Amino acid sequence: MLPQKISQFILDMGPGDMPAETLERAALLMLDTLGIAIAAGPMEAGILARETACRLYGTDRDKDRAWMMCDGRSASLAGAAFAIASQTDNLDGHDGFNPTKGHIGVAVVPALIALAQHLPHLSGRDALAALVVGYEVAGRAGLALHNTVSDYHTSGAWNALGVAALSARVREASSAHLREALGIAEYHGPRSQMMREIANPTMLHDGSGMGAMVGISATIMAELGFTGAPAITVESDDVAAYWADLGSVWQTQQQYIKPYPICRWAHAPIDAAQKICTEHGVTHEMVERIEIRSFPNAVALFPEMPETTSQAQYSLAFAVGCMIRHGNIGLDQISGAGLQDRDVAALVSRTHLKVDARHTARFPSGRWADMTMTLKDGRALSSGDINARGGPDDPFSEAMIVDKYRSFAVPVLGSARADAIAQACLAMTQPEVSFNTLLTLLKDPAEAQLAAQ
Repeated sequence: MLPQKISQFILDMGPGDMPAETLERAALLMLDTLGIAIAAGPMEAGILARETACRLYGTDRDKDRAWMMCDGRSASLAGAAFAIASQTDNLDGHDGFNPTKGHIGVAVVPALIALAQHLPHLSGRDALAALVVGYEVAGRAGLALHNTVSDYHTSGAWNALGVAALSARVREASSAHLREALGIAEYHGPRSQMMREIANPTMLHDGSGMGAMVGISATIMAELGFTGAPAITVESDDVAAYWADLGSVWQTQQQYIKPYPICRWAHAPIDAAQKICTEHGVTHEMVERIEIRSFPNAVALFPEMPETTSQAQYSLAFAVGCMIRHGNIGLDQISGAGLQDRDVAALVSRTHLKVDARHTARFPSGRWADMTMTLKDGRALSSGDINARGGPDDPFSEAMIVDKYRSFAVPVLGSARADAIAQACLAMTQPEVSFNTLLTLLKDPAEAQLAAQ
């Protein structure tokens, strides 16, 4: 049976039962995810995902329909969540959770946006509490899965359970229906092997689009009477330890924020390059050789000059080259002309990767690396050991997170609308604030999309 503690946490724990700082963190995580989702809208993968939802995952029932944010067209609840989660997944700048080696906001935020359209009286605090439930369940399901099977699966595999829990909560499911929904979600979740995607980067990314779709689908199937095998990542005796701290340890507060839209595994080398260049006044013309030492997963990232945005986001040498050449990594570097940058390509050809035992020992709790940059004048400059920023041990301030959000959202929506979304999102922690205020700002297409339609 589904443990009563888990059922009560998912269905009954109100925002007043959760720490204030956890709700505040959820609001920031939602804002950060929205920024990436908005920026990803005009990208090819986002366009294709939304078109797929319109063609394949639609419905003629109003109560089962949802519009896709910043697009305006409708799909089914599951289809809309699939589209925006897939879109967000393909701009790899959203939050993540070190112990699971994956990401949660990318699935639970789009699911909440779709489901809330049929909940006109949903308050901001109740929406944040539902989001917290999604984070807490998905993270523990991920830990349970990764520690009981041999393959390293994409986030969609366990995000499906987090989305099912969130969906069951906001749709006021019974405990019996929740159990069936979790079982269906686990059974149908996309257990795709992450390292296959790392070796051959594509628009599949982290499987989160399918995870979001499966999670909402599972809840509605359970409502209709469809039954599912018990979720072993929740109910098995072998995984009880991963659920023991539910409601006392808040994983929502342990999510990291990314400074760059690049796989997290490359962030420490990127920061190492930035440190050396800043401290020693190094420019790309001065560099003869770059040696990066890190953990095996990082070294396995795409090592060559990428031809696609997907490859660029799962790169290591390219990402480091972009930081050395441009001092930044944004959309301009990982798409379009940025993929033909000759200066970056030259740096990629001079980059050498090695696995280091001490960095390996600190993974996945940390994402460590160090770098030696040899210059043409013979100097060898070392970074020292560096861990990726933005996590619980080196968190970003609220102002930094808002600035990051604006850097992604403003170019698509303009300052006025982007800032209104930020204000509405951060206000959700206050009493008597309606979640519908935020939804209204997210519905209409961006001007560029309107012109293209």
